[in-house]
Amino acid sequence: MAPRPISDEDLQYILTHTQPLWDELRGQRIFVTGGTGFFGCWLLESFCFVNRSLALNARATVLTRDPAKFAAKCPHIAVDAAITLLAGDVRTFEFPNGEFPFVVHAATETSGSQSPFELLSSIVAGTERTLQFAASHGARKFLLTSSGAIYGRQPSEITHLPETYAGAPNPLAPASAYAEGKRTSELLCALYQQANPALECKIARCWAFCGPHLPLDAHFAIGNFIGDALAGRPIAIAGDGTPQRSYLYGADLAIWLWTMLFRAPSLVPINVGSGQAVSILELAEIVAATLAPTTPITLAKQTVPGVPPARYVPSVERAAELLNLRPTISLEESIRRTAAWHRS
Repeated sequence: MAPRPISDEDLQYILTHTQPLWDELRGQRIFVTGGTGFFGCWLLESFCFVNRSLALNARATVLTRDPAKFAAKCPHIAVDAAITLLAGDVRTFEFPNGEFPFVVHAATETSGSQSPFELLSSIVAGTERTLQFAASHGARKFLLTSSGAIYGRQPSEITHLPETYAGAPNPLAPASAYAEGKRTSELLCALYQQANPALECKIARCWAFCGPHLPLDAHFAIGNFIGDALAGRPIAIAGDGTPQRSYLYGADLAIWLWTMLFRAPSLVPINVGSGQAVSILELAEIVAATLAPTTPITLAKQTVPGVPPARYVPSVERAAELLNLRPTISLEESIRRTAAWHRS
C-alpha cells in the first residue's frame, strides 16, 4: 500500500465524536504498541489530528520493530512533532524514560506468517512486557486490544455472541495459538491490575473491520473482495459463501477504542464490532453492487443442505449500554471509503 493519510472527513468525524474525552490527555504522554497495524494507524492518525486541532500539547511514543519501515508506510505520522518512534521488539523493548499515564497495547501478528510458537510468544510475552512498562512508568489507564477469537467457535444457535459467553478455543489445536494468546493477555491484565491498584486495564475484544489501511491482498475477505472489484477481476469466494461476519468501519473503531481507553470500566470486556451480520456471499454481492455492479462472483464450494452457517458476529449491546457506542457508518459507505482510499 502506498503511503497516504486517512481522509480529513474521517478524522474530523472521530474528533467530533470524541471531543469531550481529550482534556485528560492534555500535556500528557501516551505509549502505543502496534503502530503500523490497522488499529495503530487509525489511532495514531486520529491522535495527531486531535492533538493539533485541540492544541493538547500531548506526545505519543510508538514502539516499532523498524522505524524506517514505519516512516515509509506512514510518513505523515512519523514526521509529526508529537510522535517519537522507539525501535524494539514488543517482547524485549527498552523502556523509555519518564511517566506515561496512558498505554495502548495494539501489537499483534495475525497474518499467519509466524509459527504458532512465535505467534503465542509475541502475544503473551509482548503483553507482559508492555504491562511491566505500564506498571513501572506511572500508567493510569491501559487498553488491551483483545479479540473475539477468545470465545472459540461460535455456537450455531447464538446469532450474536455476548461478553458473558464462557466458551473457549480448543487448547490442543495449534491453530488456537492466537486466541489462547489473547485469553492469556486478558488474564495478565487482571493480574497486573490486582498487583498495581492504580492501573486501570480496559479490555477491547475486537472483531472484524473495514476501512483505509486494510490490505486488499491478505486474509481478510472484505479486503480481498474490494481488491477484486477494483482490479476488474471476478470476486472469488474460497468456500460456499454461507459463513456470517460483520464489519465495523475504521473511524467507528477509533471512536470506540479512544472512548474505552478514557471511559470504560476496568476489567469489563467489551466487544468492539458491528452486530449487522452478513454472509460471505452477501458481502461479495454488496461489494460488487457498491463498486462494480457487473462484477461476477464465483463460489469454490457448493452449500451443504442442513448445515448451519458458521458465525463470527458479536453482540454489541454492552458497548451501547455502558458507553453509548454504536456503529454509525454503513457497510456500503465503509466499502466506498475503503475503495476510494486505495484508489487515491
